Amino acid sequence: MMRAGLTCLAFVVGLSVSSIASQPPDHVLFIAIDDLRDWTTEFGGVRPITPNLDRLVASGVQFRRAYCQIPLCNPSRASVLTGLRPDRTGVFDLARHFRQTLPDAVPLPRRFKDQGWHAARVGKIYHYDVPAGIGSDGLDDPSSWDQVVNPIGRDVREQDRIINPTPQRPISAALSWLAAEGDDGEQTDGLIATEAIRLLREHRDRTLFLGVGFFRPHTPFVAPRAYFDLYPLQRIALPTAPADDRDDIPPAALAHNNVLPNYGLDERTCREAIQAYLACASFVDAQVGRLLDALDESGLRERTVVVLWSDHGYHLGEHLGIWQKRTLFEESSRAPLVISAAGYRGNGKPCDRIVEFVDIYPTIVELCGLSPPSGLDGRSLVPLLAEPDRDWDSFAVTQILRPSDARLDEPVMGRSIRTQRWRYTQWNRGTRGEELYDHAEDPHEFINLADEPRHAELIGNLRERLDRVASPMPPPATDFTPARL
Repeated sequence: MMRAGLTCLAFVVGLSVSSIASQPPDHVLFIAIDDLRDWTTEFGGVRPITPNLDRLVASGVQFRRAYCQIPLCNPSRASVLTGLRPDRTGVFDLARHFRQTLPDAVPLPRRFKDQGWHAARVGKIYHYDVPAGIGSDGLDDPSSWDQVVNPIGRDVREQDRIINPTPQRPISAALSWLAAEGDDGEQTDGLIATEAIRLLREHRDRTLFLGVGFFRPHTPFVAPRAYFDLYPLQRIALPTAPADDRDDIPPAALAHNNVLPNYGLDERTCREAIQAYLACASFVDAQVGRLLDALDESGLRERTVVVLWSDHGYHLGEHLGIWQKRTLFEESSRAPLVISAAGYRGNGKPCDRIVEFVDIYPTIVELCGLSPPSGLDGRSLVPLLAEPDRDWDSFAVTQILRPSDARLDEPVMGRSIRTQRWRYTQWNRGTRGEELYDHAEDPHEFINLADEPRHAELIGNLRERLDRVASPMPPPATDFTPARL
């Protein structure tokens, strides 16, 4: 039966505590959502219906300028969970495991496990192929967990029903979807929520780190039909851009798996894909609502740190037809991050300071009274939980590796630095192109200012800051198998 989360909720879980909680929490609910972009803004001409995600924002701090380290599932998750940048994990593709480079790393859940917490995982925290890996351990790290659960739902069994308008591409790499029959609980993500709730109840009286990883809205976009009905197709529109938008973009800036605008699909098919993505966002929202309800009903809410994040952002046709991830534009590199912990003055207020996903690890361990391992690349965001608008001198670095192909005669590493106002991107340290965007005047990154002499000093300063964290070494061998998204 479809959850009541489909309707807008008047109830808001809010915390108006004026001082920092003195008792560290003894539960962590670590929620990962696959391929979810910022749901709090309109896309496709509509704002997603997400009352439960909004409810979580009202009880915590939404970091509205949070940036992943690499906009691709496996390397982004490896970075989040180790607290290290891709240049240190050695993971740039979908096949390499971080243990190949870092055999002695202590990932985030392992840090809790080593301190006597029960560490459990349900669904996708480390990387999986989707949908092929659903129901397996994927590229998990067994040392991180005491317990793992890998649900598999009817979405996997009914893959033959999925609509794929580009049959030459596998459904994992295509804009593919299914308005499924049946209810939430039959889908993999519904089963994930059910199993997570069971673990919350079973371990309510001990310390628990629970990773809950939802597979949607990763392609194929599969959700019960009722969620598709929330978004009439006639209301959905493709994003607009100037006709010459791509003229000043270096070739390397366009992902190798999405060079052809809109994959060559017609407008209606693209709007159907956006509708399916929106449906999946609302479907996952309902599952998050079930988790939040379980916390409240079990009396665990004020004992629990809730962290919700997505591995990267997502394109839905921006820049004249870019889809999915693997770019260094804002839509791909900026991703959702919400942290909710009882007793912080900032709860319910947004934070617009620049933060990075490598900051997640040190933040969670500090909130729970643990010490982080030495050598992490991020810093704790706890001061921003107390005061979201405080001064915060920071920048974010995001990178992506391009393979050689018909356009590029060599592998190309792109690195991008985001400050409060600017985004500067260089490809192979500028030899394969540069980009500069002024977010004060051009938030959609339509006008590349990198060639303007008046910005030479600014670019020099941004290069210097970027070089502080950029590795001079070439990346290791990689697997760019297109089907493995």
